[in-house]
Amino acid sequence: MLAFRGVDFLEIDSQFSEQEKLVRQMVREFVEREVIPHIEQWNREAKFPAHLVPQMAELGFLGANLSGYGCAGMSNVEYGLILQELERGDSALRSFVSVQGSLVMYPIHEFGSEEQKRKWLPALQQGQAIGCFGLTEPDFGSNPAGMRTRAVRDGSDYILNGEKAWITNGSIADLALVWARADGVIRGFLIEKGTPGFSAQDIRGKMSLRASVTSLLSLQDARLPASALLPGAQGLKAPLDCLTQARYGIGWGAIGAAMACYHEALEYSKNRKQFDDRPIAAHQLVQEKLADMITEITKAQLLALHVGRLKDQGRADFAHISMLKRNNVKIALDVARAARDILGASGVADEYPIFRHLCNLEAVFTYEGTHNIHTLILGERLTGIPAYK
Repeated sequence: MLAFRGVDFLEIDSQFSEQEKLVRQMVREFVEREVIPHIEQWNREAKFPAHLVPQMAELGFLGANLSGYGCAGMSNVEYGLILQELERGDSALRSFVSVQGSLVMYPIHEFGSEEQKRKWLPALQQGQAIGCFGLTEPDFGSNPAGMRTRAVRDGSDYILNGEKAWITNGSIADLALVWARADGVIRGFLIEKGTPGFSAQDIRGKMSLRASVTSLLSLQDARLPASALLPGAQGLKAPLDCLTQARYGIGWGAIGAAMACYHEALEYSKNRKQFDDRPIAAHQLVQEKLADMITEITKAQLLALHVGRLKDQGRADFAHISMLKRNNVKIALDVARAARDILGASGVADEYPIFRHLCNLEAVFTYEGTHNIHTLILGERLTGIPAYK
């Protein structure tokens, strides 16, 4: 296949600054060099490429849109382009960077004490520590307000009990940000690996995000000092603010997966011959699929760019980001399915990246707020009526 040169039907590149394009090119080259040649093997083996973490840290990917404490201080658009290119390689890489930056570093940066910031942010940014975010529970995914994990005050300490499920990076994390109900209020706790009563176990048998670590977290009388509490995080709004940051990045990342599938399908259709020795790209039904794919990708690019500009101006809110995540993951999944169809039987073979992206996107469609939940968030914004309560 030809080397990837980007997907830009509507000259959207004209809307990016030279700095933004340089950031994108840096990540694109990293993905071409370090990810594309190996990702199918990692996916087969269900292996997370931990050896890439120091390289991603050195390139400034971790906490890229945060400032201070060693972070790169990039714009939100630059950060989005990083995640777009990483997910073009695989959702596992984007998930790692998204969790590290948006779900662990961001809440420490936003809600942590100065001591917590100095201790953890440089280590997380440099990849010397890996973090995970423990919100979802076995019985509470779309309804985090129902969480059963409890933190009970015992002198100057807290004792935590509960379980968290589907936690990216869980078993490899040096630091877990776990949300628990303390005196009726949801609070965030920083739990270091090796804390007695705290353990993580990998979830096996996944058919999606196979190159990512996904875990169960268990808390059985885990004792934490009061200094483990994030002082600025009180109530459900705090973890939801973190999810808003992560969902923003997913909206960009999904474009990368869609681009990868479209590019592969387009090149395959021009080379695969069928009926009268003509390439299948000459057939109307294939051209219709390609036209639909590039149209939806282009609309997703424009949506991501506009939300990114709003975010950099401090004007993007959670409903804007729900629209971004909802739309872009849906179109990416549709593009992947259409690309699989164009490749026919080859579309299910891991000689090509299509089915891997398709399977990954099935999980992305569900996590960080399911498609249906984002539909209801938009519905509430439009009508003023919360249908999910």
